[in-house]
Amino acid sequence: MLTPEEIRELEADLAHYPQKQSGCVDALKIVQRRRGWISDDTLREVAVYLEMTPEELDGVATFYPVIFRRQVGRHIIRICDSVSCWIMGYEKVYSALNGTLGIRLGETTADGRFTLLPSACLGVCEHAPALMIDDDLIADWNPGNVDGILSRYP
Repeated sequence: MLTPEEIRELEADLAHYPQKQSGCVDALKIVQRRRGWISDDTLREVAVYLEMTPEELDGVATFYPVIFRRQVGRHIIRICDSVSCWIMGYEKVYSALNGTLGIRLGETTADGRFTLLPSACLGVCEHAPALMIDDDLIADWNPGNVDGILSRYP
């Protein structure tokens, strides 16, 4: 069940839209920010609130890579796998992350600290290879400093 806090935040945000359904991505992000991900039950709750079917909302949720339909770690690492990043060292970056974290793409560390996801493009091709941890862009990345970078994210 949506909490009173979630409903207040949803109402404030959705007031900017002509229809509740128009703000469905924002609604999913609001609830996800509080819960960490969008479970099937949560999806149904939000769909009812937005006056949408769960199938309609799931179509939106699964389209956007910023909406998580399964549980993820406290920190999300998005590693750019675009052509520029491949040419400039994607494999070394991935290998360093895989070796340090012990997970592959789509997996979460056993302690729930990190989830490693591919990203089609982070938009900084001139600074490849690049990755993002949560909202922090890490460009011109050197795999040699993986421990130092990851230590910033408890």
